[in-house]
Amino acid sequence: MNQEIAAAPKPWGLATEKYFYFFMGLRKGEIRKQVSMMQSRYPDESPRQLARRFVSSQAPLSLLSGALFHAPMFVPTVGPVIKLLGIAVGSSLMIRLNMTLVLQIALLFGHDIDDRARLKELAAIIAATGLATYTSQLPQLAHMQPLQKGVIGGAAVMTASQLIGETAIQYYRTAEISEDYVTEA
Repeated sequence: MNQEIAAAPKPWGLATEKYFYFFMGLRKGEIRKQVSMMQSRYPDESPRQLARRFVSSQAPLSLLSGALFHAPMFVPTVGPVIKLLGIAVGSSLMIRLNMTLVLQIALLFGHDIDDRARLKELAAIIAATGLATYTSQLPQLAHMQPLQKGVIGGAAVMTASQLIGETAIQYYRTAEISEDYVTEA
């Protein structure tokens, strides 16, 4: 009985819900609708197959967000403030996209997206996306044409997003297997 109480999901607090909703743009209701829609469209597919559909559908959006990082460099007369604004907009879009992707995958594998355990995972996503944002700026150090820098930086962001998705699939799939093993034992 005590193990069941300890294992019960602990919901997010109201302040945390509001923060992620208003400041981070996280819409858990929309995530649930999207997952439900995918499950009804492809009823014969496994959670892993559905998760891969979410990952691949995010690729063009990630590329677009990565391009936003580099859009200000196409106008050489804009100042550093505009360049930082491009980075900020691109970063916030990528964080939102990656958090949504991870929660979609968690839901597909039967995890409660209202559980506080997801907060640690979202913090990891924010950190990983920040790192991806930084790496997308590395082409700025090279002596390349702006278009080449933009394509390479966008590809870096898209690749990071795909890695986040694949890592989430493995993580939640392993957690699903572990939970099944514990309940059977």
